[in-house]
Amino acid sequence: MKNFAEPKYPLPSPKARELVRGAYDLHVHTGPDLLPRSASDLELAYRCQQAGLAGFVIKSHYAPTAARAALVRTLVPDIHAIGSVTLNTAIGGMNAVAVEIAAREGARIVWMPTVDTVDEIAGHVDLPHGSKRPQWARLQQELREQGIESEPVRVLDEEQCVLPATRRVLRSIAAHHLVLATGHLNRNEIFAVVDAALEEGVRSIIVTHPEYPAQNLSVEDQIALAQRGAFLERCFTTPYTGKISWEQMSSNIRATGPEHSFLSTDLGQPDNPPIEDGLALMADHLLAVGFSEAEIRLMAVTNTVQLATGRTAE
Repeated sequence: MKNFAEPKYPLPSPKARELVRGAYDLHVHTGPDLLPRSASDLELAYRCQQAGLAGFVIKSHYAPTAARAALVRTLVPDIHAIGSVTLNTAIGGMNAVAVEIAAREGARIVWMPTVDTVDEIAGHVDLPHGSKRPQWARLQQELREQGIESEPVRVLDEEQCVLPATRRVLRSIAAHHLVLATGHLNRNEIFAVVDAALEEGVRSIIVTHPEYPAQNLSVEDQIALAQRGAFLERCFTTPYTGKISWEQMSSNIRATGPEHSFLSTDLGQPDNPPIEDGLALMADHLLAVGFSEAEIRLMAVTNTVQLATGRTAE
């Protein structure tokens, strides 16, 4: 009898595949990038075609991605590849000019700092025992060992007030009807920036992976942010890599309400499952703990379509 090797990664069920049909993955790491990636922008577009996904947002910690997304849309026009910009040191930190340029190139999401936040640079973020260290952390360490140090990108002053540079960025996000994502800001920074964003007229706000150790937001904090109108991002990699349990993420979704959550993957690392499988794998986990098909469809499709396009899902 012929022996067949076990699949390297879990495979989604057909039901889960169908539940996430038409979804956008709003947080993927594709190549070309500074770090090894499991798929190129173009490869992922073709895979999304096969999986029935509508599109994806290309995220890089180091470079704007709107031009890359535009090229993918030209080559694969039925998949909506979307660009973004992350306000780390490599693009000038809290830089309203970078936001303006990204917006005019067609970007949709602006991430607050990630690898260059105050807490990340100071080493204040502790990962749970046994969880996987992110790829970018190794790159940051290599840069430090080469003597390439950078100051943290600050969003608040010493009195914990939002800096004028941060407000300029928020005004640019509002003027271009972009989506603000909180990146790797800590709890106090998130609340201050979200409140300032609302004051400046930003109407689409994502709280980036609130379960990730850099954020580790309590359920009470998550409820408070949802009440402000923010969407809470539930990333596949956070529980998959052992940074939180699936049970705790599910409990947080229940407490805040599926209408305030959306599913994304944060995939693209070579040792993780294929990006195009992530949303469906999440759907399988949520089905197993009692979420209804309608609730999963709301988080995977309805809410991601709204954030990606500003329109409601058909």
